[in-house]
Amino acid sequence: MSASVHASLLAQPPRRGSGPLRPADRALRVLIFYRDVLGLPVLAQWRGHQGYDGIVLGLPGTPVHMELLQHGAPPRIPDPHPENQLVLYLRGPEAVAVVARRLTEHGHSPVPSANPYWPQHGAVLFEDPDGWLVVLAPWVFGEEPPPAG
Repeated sequence: MSASVHASLLAQPPRRGSGPLRPADRALRVLIFYRDVLGLPVLAQWRGHQGYDGIVLGLPGTPVHMELLQHGAPPRIPDPHPENQLVLYLRGPEAVAVVARRLTEHGHSPVPSANPYWPQHGAVLFEDPDGWLVVLAPWVFGEEPPPAG
């Protein structure tokens, strides 16, 4: 999926430059997952900056980004928690189906949600290569209500 196709599927979050930061254990596999499979563009990448490697991924058409850091050999990261989630608000069930199909074609399978809210509202969850959850939600947060559940 190209970044331009992906951009049309994503909701447009508020216009501000911010985003989450989280550690990464399997940096190359995580980079492939977010960049090549989900289609998020790499805004910056570095290696060996005071012992840190990093990747900044953008959400197309927005100033929102996600930063992934790796530090140490081997990297030590906290265990993923079922409520630590990256939620991608997509433009409807069709957009969720497109992204879910892309993930499945690359060997990823949907995983159950610990929080019943997501499946009740049509969202689908996948794990990234570090085991952190990505939620594909089929509505534009702040523009429309979640689907009835």
